[in-house]
Amino acid sequence: MTNLKFTEQPLSEWMSREGHESNIVISSRVRIARNLSDHPFPMLATNQQLENILNQLQDVLQDSRVETYGKLYPVHLDELDELDKRVLVEKHLISPNLANDAKHGAVFISEDESLSIMVNEEDHLRIQCLYPGFQIQEAWDRASEIDDIFEDHVNFAFDDHRGFLTSCPTNVGTGLRASVMMHLPALVLTGQINRILSAVSQVGLTVRGIYGEGSEAMGNLFQISNQITLGQNEDEIIENLYGVVLQIIEHEKAARESLLNESRLRMTDRVMRSYGILSHAAIIESKEAAQRLSDVRLGVDLGLIDHLSPKVLNELNVMTQPGFLQKIYHENMAPSERDMYRAKLIREKMSN
Repeated sequence: MTNLKFTEQPLSEWMSREGHESNIVISSRVRIARNLSDHPFPMLATNQQLENILNQLQDVLQDSRVETYGKLYPVHLDELDELDKRVLVEKHLISPNLANDAKHGAVFISEDESLSIMVNEEDHLRIQCLYPGFQIQEAWDRASEIDDIFEDHVNFAFDDHRGFLTSCPTNVGTGLRASVMMHLPALVLTGQINRILSAVSQVGLTVRGIYGEGSEAMGNLFQISNQITLGQNEDEIIENLYGVVLQIIEHEKAARESLLNESRLRMTDRVMRSYGILSHAAIIESKEAAQRLSDVRLGVDLGLIDHLSPKVLNELNVMTQPGFLQKIYHENMAPSERDMYRAKLIREKMSN
């Protein structure tokens, strides 16, 4: 029976820890894509071949060096219902692709949920490390160490000119996708965000929403990640992302200071209106909830609200998602019902 412990609690343990610049950078993530040589890629492999790949990669996790990262719990996707899969996606423990399309797919998750190793997703192997705040170098160091352990046991698909071979051409080369999730409300409110994001795209980075490619940037949360995986080595990719994110952090800090100095009363009114709506609304859609929670988070960061912790807001960002709402209340809900239960949940959390 697949372990379901990861779908019961909204807040991953790693999210409760402090990280550098955590009032602006919510999290740092590194994901490495790999495929085994002499094996068909997942989209072309038979069920038997995928099962063999799963067994082979699972055997690697018996290496004693893996124990230094804590116990890993296996989760087999074919043993989960659709709701549990959706919750794992909402917690960023698996990709939408693994949840929707993978055959013989599995994920191995650490106790604190900071490490997840996906098998038979778009690629045979995807190693993901998550850290709170701005710790992209730390996330890369850990992912690289785990990648080395696998490389000691299996042969990866590799070309001397192209680098690591992946199912999607955009990952060929290093197979590395490094990203940070940033909360940038002040840049949005001061009208600077489009200029900043346009500049980001000029230096080999891309901007996505909270769930990556194709998702909307709700609640002023933006995922900044490398777009180039071929032609740069891993250290260059991490260094480029690190430098750009530092500049965005400084711009966001300056914009927040400007809002406080030039329109403190208006900012206080905006924050308190959102706080009031969240505390008393009878129904609320997910998009509005995300925006109101963003306002309140900004109010906490600016010292305009002093009785709420970022941990509560992190919990609500997960708990108000459609999958987790239905998990909490043990019901399959229509969108209108979710809006009612979302408001109920937020009211309860805010009053506590």
